[in-house]
Amino acid sequence: MTLEKNHIKRNRHGWQSSRKLDYKTNLKLKMRLIFILFLVTTISCTDKNKPKKGTTSDHKSENLAAVLDTIWRTEQDPIRLRDSIGRIYGFDSKEFVKQNTIYHKNHDFNERKIREILDTQGWPDRSLIGKQGNLTLCNVLQHSSTETRIKYLPLMRQAVKNNQLSPWLLARTEDRIATDKGEFQIYGGQMKYYPETKSFNVWPIFDPVNVDKRRAEIGLEPISEYLKNRFDFEWNLEEQILRSEKFEKERQSKKQ
Repeated sequence: MTLEKNHIKRNRHGWQSSRKLDYKTNLKLKMRLIFILFLVTTISCTDKNKPKKGTTSDHKSENLAAVLDTIWRTEQDPIRLRDSIGRIYGFDSKEFVKQNTIYHKNHDFNERKIREILDTQGWPDRSLIGKQGNLTLCNVLQHSSTETRIKYLPLMRQAVKNNQLSPWLLARTEDRIATDKGEFQIYGGQMKYYPETKSFNVWPIFDPVNVDKRRAEIGLEPISEYLKNRFDFEWNLEEQILRSEKFEKERQSKKQ
């Protein structure tokens, strides 16, 4: 009996000691597991909050390109429709005036968007907006006021220097500014509607004999091709020489 009791006690003490050890071990393991889970969760949340490489710029690029694409459509489609109506009903017709009003409403909105982009970002990188995006920016500016074009002219010039903008888009803007000021255009891209003849004609060009040479220097096609494709207008060099000479005489007489 004594041996059995001692054996039982030893077994009981041994079981109790083992139980205490297992409890401490399990507690340590649980604490380690909790700590590991905490680290994993923290790292996971941190990674989620970090922007993925390239995601921000790609998203920005897609958004800007999409905005400019919408601006292009809402700017150009009403112009094409307006000009078609003008050719059918006349450029002094009620139909033309109505469509022209719709176009100007669209343009006012588009110009505000373009000004916002240029004022906050400067001239966008071509890698973000592409050739079409540049064309959209320049077209909206082309249809804006002289003051607006002059304001953003330095940005355009710098963009050309940085190879972010084609020189011909800058040249077209400079021609438009010249015509608004009543001066000769240099590259011949600007047409004007003359009420006295109820027709369009080229705004007078400086030294029309060499206009194709100047156009070629900035990568433009001959002026006859451009006017035919763009306006279905026949270029007549002799006529334009006479118009430029007359224009210069009128300018000089106004100065006197």
